Amino acid sequence: MTKTALVVDDSPTIRQLVVGVLRTLGFTTIEAENGAEAITRLGATIDLVICDVNMPVMDGITFVQRLRVVPTMKATPVLMLTTEIGEAIKSRARSAGATGWLTKPFAPDQLKAVVGRVCP
Repeated sequence: MTKTALVVDDSPTIRQLVVGVLRTLGFTTIEAENGAEAITRLGATIDLVICDVNMPVMDGITFVQRLRVVPTMKATPVLMLTTEIGEAIKSRARSAGATGWLTKPFAPDQLKAVVGRVCP
């Protein structure tokens, strides 16, 4: 059965890279430029969310907080993909409900490994 991933990042280049990696893993993908747009994409069954932290309109941490209120999204793995490396922001993301963290820039194999762990 095909899994679906929601990729949320304001950078089209990063979205394209992440989508390319996810497709090699057999995922169907849905894209959004920010958290507010991503909220509108939650109608489909989503098996994985990969989200940037710093975005216009709605940042990634606020998005994850809102995502976790949706009954069907409470247990969905959420990977934060960002340039942020500070422990305080990682702690805020975990408190919001993020499952894991991957720092940009990243190698495709790193993304594959993390996705394999959180969404087998």
